Amino acid sequence: MSVERVNPPELAQPRGFSHAVVGTGTTIFLAGQTALDHSGRIVGGDVVAQFEQALSNLLTALRAAGGEPRQLASLTVYVTDMDEYRAHAAEIGRVWRRLAGRDYPAMAGIGVARLWDAEALVEVQGFAVV
Repeated sequence: MSVERVNPPELAQPRGFSHAVVGTGTTIFLAGQTALDHSGRIVGGDVVAQFEQALSNLLTALRAAGGEPRQLASLTVYVTDMDEYRAHAAEIGRVWRRLAGRDYPAMAGIGVARLWDAEALVEVQGFAVV
């Protein structure tokens, strides 16, 4: 297994993501995760709390499939209020570092009108190489 982060000096210095990730090994595709608790209800009243639950759910699935956070190659974050997400970017970054460490996958943040569960504010989906 190999995951290499590539951040060319010709591009802006990445903060909270990598420009590219090269992986060699088995790919784990991770379904989108929202802030569902074990009983299937959305928890967390704000974007930071929901991001933490959604990321925790994604990492639980990753570990169950035999991977670790540092092996995440790509992550897409879907957000219903991008301004709110950006306003709390520092807090969200602290959640990321606490749960996943300091290795960042290639990432995209996409604003959406709503998610599958109307109460969901954020959803994360990605893949890892193990």
